[in-house]
Formats: sequence, structure tokens, C-alpha cells
Amino acid sequence: MTRWGLVATIKADASDILNFAAHHLDAGAHRLFLYLDAPCPDAMPFLKAHPKIRVILCDDAYWLQRRKSRPVKHQVRQTLNATRAYSRQASDLDWLIHMDVDEFLWSESPLQRVLGDLPLDVFCARTRPIELLGGHGNAFKAYMPRTPSHNAIVQDLYPKFGDHLKGGFLSHEQGKIFARTGAKDLEFRIHNVFVDDVTNPNQIELPDVDLCHLHGKDWQDWISHYRYRLQKGSYRSELKPNRSREKGGVTLHEVLSQLETEDGEAGLRSFYDEVCADTPERRAQLQKHGLLKTRDLKLAEKCRVHFPKFG
Repeated sequence: MTRWGLVATIKADASDILNFAAHHLDAGAHRLFLYLDAPCPDAMPFLKAHPKIRVILCDDAYWLQRRKSRPVKHQVRQTLNATRAYSRQASDLDWLIHMDVDEFLWSESPLQRVLGDLPLDVFCARTRPIELLGGHGNAFKAYMPRTPSHNAIVQDLYPKFGDHLKGGFLSHEQGKIFARTGAKDLEFRIHNVFVDDVTNPNQIELPDVDLCHLHGKDWQDWISHYRYRLQKGSYRSELKPNRSREKGGVTLHEVLSQLETEDGEAGLRSFYDEVCADTPERRAQLQKHGLLKTRDLKLAEKCRVHFPKFG
């Protein structure tokens, strides 16, 4: 039987960590490598006790054992941990994927079957994201391939801010990569892998596997993460604009910063309402374009099954 696992570097509260773990155990993961970027004493006993979970606390001692000091950027910490898990801990797996704690794999067919059915010459398999509509519901906006009608659809859905969004997404549309294990000199990046300086060798797409991205569960969740994302995360200043500068493109960092400067939180709320809010009108618009997906992840239910004594 094909065995797959995941690696994640996580800074979150106990319920989010255990929901993430429970969902993927339920999905058939053989191994979870969870690197805690900050201590979580409420989750640690449950993670350590589970036979399919390897949990590592990434404190200063951990980093000093492996390099001179803790990397400043969390993206660097993520990729170093993912690469380490692949090269040193994944020998009992056939596939490994690097993910974030707010991402959840979803497939109607068992993932071990999906991966096991891939041709042997396939080394990388990409799962594309779908992004949650905020409101604690189960509606997601789907990934939009780059078709001739792509830009027109984005403009129809998001007339004010669509020019600044990649496929209508606040976060990434690249998705994440499953890598077949056993390669030498493999290095993970956030959305790609490198083997001997070759990017994503022998890659295919997994059209029937979704990466359900809970980028903003509701307005309060989104605004609570906004400042960090603006400074260090998916809205940071060094990321490229959706359109080139020559064509008038500006970065999402610039758009959000200007909204906040001119209109404060009300400006940010107007952005959130157009791009993220879960309303009947937005669902109908997405449905019209074939971009509405409903995915009931049942996270609390799965957490009770796999960690019954939590909470």
C-alpha cells in the first residue's frame, strides 16, 4: 500500500494544531512530522502520544544543534524543516508533502490510492488550493486555471479589487507539492521542490485533490492575522504585483496599506467584504462561473475521534 505523509512548521493554538492533525490522520496519512515553531503545552501531550505523529519543538536548542541560530524568516524555518524531514525521517513513506496548519487536503478517493495510481516516472504531484469564504461555513472559491476568460471572470467577481488578486485569491494559487521520497539532494521550498537544481522534476497536477485553504475563517480571524501577513506573510511588500509595473500593477501590500491609511479599518473591511465574505450573492456568482465548491471538513468531529480526551 502506498504510504504518504506531511510535514508542517506550526505556530498555532492547540485546537488548530489538533484539528489539522486529526483531519489528515482521517485522510489516511501514515506519518505527520509536526515542527512546533512555538511551544504549545496544551497540544504537546496529545501529539507525542499518537503513534503516527512525530512532534519536534523548534526552540533555540533545536536550531543551535543544526545551524548557528534560528532563521529570522518563518519561510526559511519551514523549508529547512521540510527538507530535513524528507532527507532524514521519511524512509517509511512513498510521498511527502509540505503544508501549513490552515491547509487541509480533500479528495473523494483515498489519497493513498490517488498517489499509488500515478505512473512511476512521476516525481512531483501538485494539489491546487481552494480558498474559504469567510463566515465559518463550508463554501470555497475554486482555483481558476489561466484561460482566455480568466481576467474577465475575476473582474466580474471582484470589480473593485480584482486587478490586484491572483485568480481572486488573497493567498497563493500555486498550491503545494507531493514529492516522491528517496531522492538525494532534494530541497523543499514553500510551493516547489528542487532536485539537483531542477525545479519540480516530472511534475503533474492532481485535479481531483483540493488543498482547502482556511486563509480567513471570518472577519475577526482575518483582521487578527492582517498585520503579520502585511509585514512578514502573504501580503508582504517584496511580493510581486498581479500585473507588471509597466501595465500599472501594484502589490497587494500597497493596496491594503493605502486602504488602511485613507479609511482605517473600514477600508480594510470593504476589501474583505468584496473578496472574502460568504454571502448568497457571492455563492451565486461563483456558481455561475463554475467556481463554487462545498467542502464540509468536519474538523471538530475528526478531532474528537483522534484526540477524544482533548477539551
